[in-house]
Amino acid sequence: MTGGLLAGKRLLITGVITKDSIAFHVAEAAQAQGAEVLLTSFGRVRRMTERAAARLPTPVDVLELDVNNPDDLTALEATLGERWGRVDGALHAIAYAPEDALGGRFLTAPAASAAAAFQTSAFSLKSLAVALAPLMPPGSSLVGLDFDAQQAWPIYDWMGVAKAALESVARYLARDLGPQGIRVNLVSAGPLGTVAARGIPGFEQLASLWERQAPLGWDIEDPAIVAGAVSFLLSDLSRGVSGEILHVDGGFHAVGAPSF
Repeated sequence: MTGGLLAGKRLLITGVITKDSIAFHVAEAAQAQGAEVLLTSFGRVRRMTERAAARLPTPVDVLELDVNNPDDLTALEATLGERWGRVDGALHAIAYAPEDALGGRFLTAPAASAAAAFQTSAFSLKSLAVALAPLMPPGSSLVGLDFDAQQAWPIYDWMGVAKAALESVARYLARDLGPQGIRVNLVSAGPLGTVAARGIPGFEQLASLWERQAPLGWDIEDPAIVAGAVSFLLSDLSRGVSGEILHVDGGFHAVGAPSF
């Protein structure tokens, strides 16, 4: 496709595990809007990512990236520089918390688990931004996936704290990268039935809150609705938007209690 919202853009998409991943749907939407896409993955998950990459409308390559590994970040910058010469946008869809930091274990979680959640889920946005910024021309866009950190949610525990940190990291990146013409924004998505989400103990009960309370309704099996918002933020239509958190949750965040 030669036309489209993202025509001619070169986009790096992290976080694809399976075709049900939000990031997969972002990559799919980006291709439909004319973008050239590369994915990242690492370790044992990489084979799953490669299978998903082969199912995109235009199959793409998967680059090695453990976002906590400085060598991988250095190699990623070099590879993208040689292959593309520039990166017009990227999706940060990376989050992880150890099992003992989730599922109602907030008070018992060890410091090491909380630190792991912060490093992988929040600090990694800064790490990815620093690696890509030298390749990003003015007008580029970095978008991260978020989950509303204004509230203390059941079962989410230290991942919720890490998401609050992610929101702060995004604001500071917007401040520091803005002079280079690089936008940094987050999409705060309602709960979706991805592989990662279903691994959180009690996910179904948490997701049911959105299904009951979101004014627009909420389908946990529809990640494409989030992909549309990400596509907007990656596009030139959002050229004046940075440091923003765009809620895509059926309006749930705006409602204090379900209708009587």
